[in-house]
Amino acid sequence: MIDVTLEDLEYGLETGLFTSVDLVRTYMDRILEVNGTLHMVTELNPDALSIAAELDLQRAAGNVTGPLHGIPVLIKNNIATHDLMNNTAGSFALLGAKVPRDSTMAAKLRKAGAIILGKANLSQWANYRSYNTSNGWSAYGGQTEGAYYPHQDPSGSSAGSGVSSSIGLAWASLGTETDGSILSPSEMNNVVGIKPTVGLTSRYLVIPISQHQDTIGPMARTVKDAAYLLTAIAGSDTRDNYTAANPNGNCTIDYVSACDYNALRGVRLGVPWNVINYYASDGGASASYLNNPATAPVIAAFNASLSLVASAGAIIVPTSLTVPGAYNSGGNETIVLDADFIVDLANYLSELTYNPNNITSLADLRAFTESFPAEQWSPTARDVGIWNESLALGFNNTSPEFWTAWEADQYLGGEAGLFGSIARDNLSAVLLPTQFAPSFAAIVGAPGITVPMGFYPASSNVTMNGFSNLVAQAPGIPFGLSFLGAKWTEYQLISYAYAFEQRSRVRNQVQPYLVPNIELADVLGSTT
Repeated sequence: MIDVTLEDLEYGLETGLFTSVDLVRTYMDRILEVNGTLHMVTELNPDALSIAAELDLQRAAGNVTGPLHGIPVLIKNNIATHDLMNNTAGSFALLGAKVPRDSTMAAKLRKAGAIILGKANLSQWANYRSYNTSNGWSAYGGQTEGAYYPHQDPSGSSAGSGVSSSIGLAWASLGTETDGSILSPSEMNNVVGIKPTVGLTSRYLVIPISQHQDTIGPMARTVKDAAYLLTAIAGSDTRDNYTAANPNGNCTIDYVSACDYNALRGVRLGVPWNVINYYASDGGASASYLNNPATAPVIAAFNASLSLVASAGAIIVPTSLTVPGAYNSGGNETIVLDADFIVDLANYLSELTYNPNNITSLADLRAFTESFPAEQWSPTARDVGIWNESLALGFNNTSPEFWTAWEADQYLGGEAGLFGSIARDNLSAVLLPTQFAPSFAAIVGAPGITVPMGFYPASSNVTMNGFSNLVAQAPGIPFGLSFLGAKWTEYQLISYAYAFEQRSRVRNQVQPYLVPNIELADVLGSTT
């Protein structure tokens, strides 16, 4: 199940080798086998088996909705479903809360015939609670760990989605990203992640951080499978006015057709070496990245990847993006997110049809978190620090101070950043190691896709994260390659990523240290 693709599953269902009920049972058993160690799934859908049975009946009657018919997927625990599952963002504050209908993402999955298997754990409030919690931790779901090294940092905030997709706990999963929360956990868990243009996928009834940067996208084991999932969820939505900017409107784009082995021929790909030198040499303060044991393997793999895409016909063009020191020093993104969060969270809470703890504002949420023991708030640490920043702003996203920060981001990410680089150098996309890539696309709502690129070698030192509770780097931990582009260029980015993936074949070069033992054959054997 760790290598199975959608087309494999389709073939098995169409030929009667197994049923969707068999798939649900297998994936549930696999989740239960490893969830006590890796804590990637917060809850299973109690209706999943009955939904699968109904979809099997539809298939038997010749009524198949499409390639996702009867296929189990997991969704991040901030994407609401109108069923028996909770949508908590990892907090007890929303446990038991009810929404009036499915989120648009859940509704689109169901329309496509997919089975929502359960909710994946996340960094609480999508990494927007605290400066004092590690990636993948939530009070409700516990600490998610990656599967490539014991106690591996899974990255965040879509940690559970990344781990689940990587080791075959569902066919694929949905994550959300504000800045790095799809790309980074996809990289760290050896899967493909697509961070769409803001507005390509609806955010309606997805617990928000920022209307200006939030987006929802697929996390899957192959580029083609991610493309199948993006095809199902993309499109405009009257309940999210950002989707009105989508030039394709409600027309379905077949992103799978972008998967072309020859797509790199004649493509101009920019490499911003100033960014790589800055980040890979500790912010420009130390020697070359080639002498930095944390980044030397990544840059070596990146250089090999450049040679590979060049051999496939791509033209590698040196370019530059905003000097990261200038980008980081202004704090404009923080202001944008803090100001958005105050308004956007309240808007989500106002949609609830049942609100058991009467949380209607960020101030209410902070008070609940500080007083509810299971939230593990620490008054001596920097906990709830992000919320304190938001509440202390004194303005929201309708104020002049907000627009000053937002416009600065648009310049730093636009003319002086990603969009300016693409325009000046006539580029089709920009290439970066994924660990350096997310923010350049995030602040301007641009798309990106990460593909497995390599693994830390056996000689690598084991280093811990800043909290000393998770392993940040160690032998066998994955890293990725990102393609970043102009808005609405997902089709092109998928084509480049696919052409690279098919030539590099990196994903299976290293296996996780922990995978479920239960396979589909075991479930079939137990039910015959």
